[in-house]
Amino acid sequence: MTAQSETPALKAAPMQNFEFYNPTRIIFGENTIPKLAEQVPATARVLILFGGASAERNGTLPAVREALDGRFTREFGGIEANPTFETLMKAVELIRNEKLDFLLAVGGGSVIDGTKFVAAAVDFEGDPWSILTTHGANVKAAMPLGTVLTLPATGSEMNSFSVITRQATREKLAFGSPHVFPRFSVLDPTRTYSLPVRQIANGVVDSFVHIMEQYLTYPADGLAQDRFAEGLLLSLIEIGPKVVSEPENYTLRANFMWIATLALNGIIGVGMPQDWSTHSIGHELTARYDIDHARTLAIVLPSMLRVRKEAKRGKLLQYAARVWNLHNGTEDEQIEAAIVRTEKFFESLEIPTRLSAYEIGKDGIDPLLAQLEAHGMTALGEQSEVTLDVSRRVLQLSL
Repeated sequence: MTAQSETPALKAAPMQNFEFYNPTRIIFGENTIPKLAEQVPATARVLILFGGASAERNGTLPAVREALDGRFTREFGGIEANPTFETLMKAVELIRNEKLDFLLAVGGGSVIDGTKFVAAAVDFEGDPWSILTTHGANVKAAMPLGTVLTLPATGSEMNSFSVITRQATREKLAFGSPHVFPRFSVLDPTRTYSLPVRQIANGVVDSFVHIMEQYLTYPADGLAQDRFAEGLLLSLIEIGPKVVSEPENYTLRANFMWIATLALNGIIGVGMPQDWSTHSIGHELTARYDIDHARTLAIVLPSMLRVRKEAKRGKLLQYAARVWNLHNGTEDEQIEAAIVRTEKFFESLEIPTRLSAYEIGKDGIDPLLAQLEAHGMTALGEQSEVTLDVSRRVLQLSL
């Protein structure tokens, strides 16, 4: 079969105009934490931010302290898996009191997201929560920050986005600003060896859906972007179960770490329509039911693809052919088979794809829709056609 015949004929919109900017320096590989000494100014007054005790136990924090020896440092731990506004504002207060001027996030996407918010909030004039309610439009400056990544998943180490939860109101909102790009990120795959299986599995699914939100929309004539996205998806399908079952396989962990970064550093989405409706609904599930972020995506994505099959038909057929090698049967049969393969991939990582796995029934749908409406999430998706009615159908199909 020739390359031309591998994919159904697709009517494409022209690739969109774009500007691409990503200033983050990536320092990748084993034993790279000592390079912090070259990246953090010698005169910096540094706040090291982290989550729980694992960063201490696995030796990452001690290695960071050694690399920063001689600098003025303070530490702030306890950033949650879904970083909260309340906790992060305590870090803001510490920075102001100690007159600190450089932030170093040591952890996964939650710690890095939280650090970005702190960076934007320290000198912000007005209510810092408005950074989230305006999605970052009012951020004019931020403190410099770097990261030491310990959990591949979100791509936060090489992008300008952050998601924060307000515990008091059970709101989970995102913001983005070019001011919060990390100056640098250290990626040492060996620092992932001690992670729980659940977190690694979550990371694989999170990365997969990040790619899908940028790729599976409608044809837009971005040949390089499509092939790049498909290559990343194929790589995750190939190594995902092995990454989970072989925790100290450096080759697998190194590839997974870099794939997760590439999934959301901006490169595969330039000039292309993007969806993000699965994430918006998933955020509400996390805010209300405290389900792991990646697990909400595994619930929502398959139903979203089924409900929006017609709007996404062209790319669904391309996805079926190029990623899952499905060519037989009718178009509808190929599309359904591709969605089923996607579900089975998530489930092979022991991640459920139904709300019922979390004991959420029909009575849980209206409160979720009310949250979406309260947050203005009433016209989601690449063509703004995911209304509350569409979101209802997606959630009903996810039961």
